[in-house]
Amino acid sequence: MTIGQIARKSGLRASAIRFYERTGLIPKPSRVNGQRRYDDRVLDCLVLIEFAKSCGFTLDEIRQLFGGFTDLGEFRNRTPVLGRVRGLAERKIHELDALISRIEVMKATLARAERCRCVDAEECARRIRGLAEC
Repeated sequence: MTIGQIARKSGLRASAIRFYERTGLIPKPSRVNGQRRYDDRVLDCLVLIEFAKSCGFTLDEIRQLFGGFTDLGEFRNRTPVLGRVRGLAERKIHELDALISRIEVMKATLARAERCRCVDAEECARRIRGLAEC
Protein backbone atom coordinates (compact mmCIF):
# COMPACT_ATOMS: atom_id res chain seq x y z
CA MET A 1 0.00 0.00 0.00
CA THR A 2 1.12 3.56 -0.58
CA ILE A 3 1.65 6.02 2.25
CA GLY A 4 -1.58 7.76 1.23
CA GLN A 5 -3.53 4.52 1.57
CA ILE A 6 -1.96 3.80 4.96
CA ALA A 7 -2.72 7.36 6.06
CA ARG A 8 -6.38 7.03 5.08
CA LYS A 9 -6.78 3.62 6.72
CA SER A 10 -4.99 4.65 9.92
CA GLY A 11 -6.46 8.15 10.19
CA LEU A 12 -2.94 9.57 10.49
CA ARG A 13 -1.21 12.13 8.35
CA ALA A 14 1.43 10.90 5.95
CA SER A 15 3.91 13.18 7.74
CA ALA A 16 3.25 11.33 11.03
CA ILE A 17 3.86 8.00 9.33
CA ARG A 18 7.11 9.29 7.81
CA PHE A 19 8.11 10.59 11.27
CA TYR A 20 7.45 7.22 12.90
CA GLU A 21 9.52 5.61 10.15
CA ARG A 22 12.36 8.12 10.54
CA THR A 23 12.46 7.64 14.32
CA GLY A 24 12.44 3.85 14.05
CA LEU A 25 8.99 3.27 15.52
CA ILE A 26 7.86 1.53 12.34
CA PRO A 27 9.99 -0.33 9.82
CA LYS A 28 11.21 1.32 6.67
CA PRO A 29 9.00 0.17 3.80
CA SER A 30 10.17 -1.20 0.51
CA ARG A 31 10.18 1.21 -2.42
CA VAL A 32 8.79 0.82 -5.90
CA ASN A 33 9.88 3.50 -8.35
CA GLY A 34 10.91 5.62 -5.37
CA GLN A 35 7.47 5.36 -3.68
CA ARG A 36 7.06 3.82 -0.26
CA ARG A 37 5.12 0.55 -0.32
CA TYR A 38 3.86 -0.60 3.05
CA ASP A 39 2.75 -4.02 4.14
CA ASP A 40 -0.73 -3.79 5.69
CA ARG A 41 0.72 -5.13 8.97
CA VAL A 42 2.13 -1.63 9.52
CA LEU A 43 -1.45 -0.66 10.45
CA ASP A 44 -1.14 -2.85 13.56
CA CYS A 45 2.07 -1.04 14.51
CA LEU A 46 0.37 2.33 14.05
CA VAL A 47 -2.64 1.28 16.12
CA LEU A 48 -0.36 0.25 19.00
CA ILE A 49 1.65 3.47 18.76
CA GLU A 50 -1.48 5.64 18.81
CA PHE A 51 -3.00 3.61 21.66
CA ALA A 52 0.18 4.02 23.73
CA LYS A 53 0.22 7.76 22.97
CA SER A 54 -3.40 8.05 24.14
CA CYS A 55 -2.29 6.46 27.44
CA GLY A 56 0.25 9.24 27.85
CA PHE A 57 3.36 7.32 26.87
CA THR A 58 6.15 9.32 25.25
CA LEU A 59 7.73 8.15 22.01
CA ASP A 60 10.77 6.95 23.96
CA GLU A 61 8.51 4.95 26.27
CA ILE A 62 6.68 3.53 23.25
CA ARG A 63 10.04 2.50 21.84
CA GLN A 64 10.75 0.71 25.15
CA LEU A 65 7.35 -0.96 25.07
CA PHE A 66 7.63 -2.32 21.58
CA GLY A 67 11.33 -2.03 20.85
CA GLY A 68 10.59 -0.31 17.56
CA PHE A 69 9.08 -2.36 14.79
CA THR A 70 12.17 -2.75 12.68
CA ASP A 71 10.81 -5.78 10.87
CA LEU A 72 7.15 -6.68 10.36
CA GLY A 73 7.91 -10.39 10.64
CA GLU A 74 9.53 -9.65 13.99
CA PHE A 75 6.38 -7.70 14.95
CA ARG A 76 4.24 -10.78 14.47
CA ASN A 77 6.65 -13.30 16.01
CA ARG A 78 7.98 -11.18 18.86
CA THR A 79 8.01 -12.47 22.39
CA PRO A 80 5.21 -11.04 24.57
CA VAL A 81 5.70 -7.49 25.75
CA LEU A 82 3.63 -8.07 28.87
CA GLY A 83 6.50 -7.51 31.31
CA ARG A 84 7.50 -4.21 29.69
CA VAL A 85 3.88 -3.09 29.52
CA ARG A 86 3.28 -3.82 33.19
CA GLY A 87 6.42 -2.02 34.34
CA LEU A 88 5.88 1.07 32.21
CA ALA A 89 2.14 1.13 32.93
CA GLU A 90 2.80 1.03 36.67
CA ARG A 91 5.27 3.92 36.37
CA LYS A 92 2.85 5.90 34.20
CA ILE A 93 0.03 5.37 36.74
CA HIS A 94 2.28 6.74 39.52
CA GLU A 95 3.15 9.73 37.32
CA LEU A 96 -0.55 10.36 36.67
CA ASP A 97 -1.40 10.07 40.38
CA ALA A 98 1.27 12.67 41.18
CA LEU A 99 -0.04 14.90 38.40
CA ILE A 100 -3.61 14.55 39.70
CA SER A 101 -2.44 15.59 43.18
CA ARG A 102 -0.63 18.59 41.74
CA ILE A 103 -3.68 19.59 39.70
CA GLU A 104 -5.91 19.35 42.79
CA VAL A 105 -3.58 21.71 44.67
CA MET A 106 -3.52 24.09 41.70
CA LYS A 107 -7.32 24.01 41.46
CA ALA A 108 -7.72 24.77 45.18
CA THR A 109 -5.20 27.62 44.90
CA LEU A 110 -7.04 29.09 41.91
CA ALA A 111 -10.38 28.82 43.74
CA ARG A 112 -8.78 30.75 46.62
CA ALA A 113 -7.46 33.32 44.14
CA GLU A 114 -10.97 33.77 42.73
CA ARG A 115 -12.10 34.87 46.19
CA CYS A 116 -9.16 37.26 46.58
CA ARG A 117 -10.11 40.81 47.57
CA CYS A 118 -6.64 42.34 47.47
CA VAL A 119 -6.49 45.91 46.25
CA ASP A 120 -2.94 45.74 44.89
CA ALA A 121 -0.01 43.38 44.24
CA GLU A 122 1.72 44.32 47.50
CA GLU A 123 -1.27 43.28 49.58
CA CYS A 124 -1.60 40.09 47.52
CA ALA A 125 2.07 39.23 48.11
CA ARG A 126 1.67 39.78 51.88
CA ARG A 127 -1.32 37.48 51.94
CA ILE A 128 0.46 34.80 49.93
CA ARG A 129 3.43 35.01 52.32
CA GLY A 130 0.97 34.42 55.14
CA LEU A 131 1.36 37.82 56.78
CA ALA A 132 -2.32 38.54 56.32
CA GLU A 133 -5.36 36.38 55.74
CA CYS A 134 -7.08 36.26 52.33
